[in-house]
Amino acid sequence: MSVEKSSVAMVRMAVVGVGALGRHHARILSGLEGVQLVGVADPQPEQGQAVAAQHGVRWVPDYRELLEECDALSIVAPTFLHHRIALDCLARGKDLLVEKPLTADVGQAEQLVETAARHDRILQVGHIERFNPAFELLCDSMTSVPRYIRAERLSPFPFRSLDIGAVHDLMIHDIELVLHLAGALPVRVETTGLRLMGAHEDTVQARLGFPDGCIADITASRVNPEARRTLGVWTSTESLSADLQSRQVSILRPTTALTQGPAMEDRLRAGENVTELKARVFGEFIEQEQLQAASTDALTAELEEFVQSVRQRKQPRVSAEQGFKAVRVAEQVLQSLLHNCVNARLGQPWEARPAA
Repeated sequence: MSVEKSSVAMVRMAVVGVGALGRHHARILSGLEGVQLVGVADPQPEQGQAVAAQHGVRWVPDYRELLEECDALSIVAPTFLHHRIALDCLARGKDLLVEKPLTADVGQAEQLVETAARHDRILQVGHIERFNPAFELLCDSMTSVPRYIRAERLSPFPFRSLDIGAVHDLMIHDIELVLHLAGALPVRVETTGLRLMGAHEDTVQARLGFPDGCIADITASRVNPEARRTLGVWTSTESLSADLQSRQVSILRPTTALTQGPAMEDRLRAGENVTELKARVFGEFIEQEQLQAASTDALTAELEEFVQSVRQRKQPRVSAEQGFKAVRVAEQVLQSLLHNCVNARLGQPWEARPAA
């Protein structure tokens, strides 16, 4: 891809789909410097007209009516429409931000990656958690590579996104984060899950094994009484945990008193008092650090990076290729799950086949 800066100072944008999330795309884009929101497209007149009126732009029922007026589009339509809309827009020379998942089908996602490259277009995937300040702080605080990762994402039943299950609706957020942290694709996937509310899985537990021995356990459920989003990382030198909602990060590291001093069993054999040792664990032996991440809005940061990528012709942090990898692993999770996803029976493990 070329890296020359665009000669177009103002990026003209349209939003396709202005439901629960798309309306926020429109709101933020309408206020970004160097962006002109030219219109919104939504097949539901009441919904589309309300958002358009709020921002003083045009509403159309069909996104194709806006293609001549814009340089780039934010696609926030239902997942099953992503492939068709994105393929059409890329062929017309438009840069795109496509909400996650890129598609629910590996072949379709791969086609979008290839089409974006062929037309030299920016294709960013909306994995918003990569812009969560707590995740960024966790990454910045790590001093060595992950050996174990644990992610949990729970929510009440959403009564939306019912064309996909918990894997593509929720778990794919953490799949993408885990792939970024591990820096590789998994060689083994084991999954179990349960279908409760409809045609798709509602609660899923997946274990991913990576080439270097790193293990990641990912839990996703959309039938939980309350929402929770947490991420933990263990390395050879520390453990880090992030609450992605409150944006608090906790870090535990051994002190030199522990790493260079007598082992605990030696201290006990030497007659040191157990009660006193317990009181000294956090402070003298283990350093505990509590950090509060910035209050930056992740969606705003994501959209700002997309606009900069369009203007400067540079790849965003969550490129089409990154989005494709997340879809690929999500498909492996589903392959493992759907072999035996009845009454919460264990899924069939998926293992990478060696290259021929």
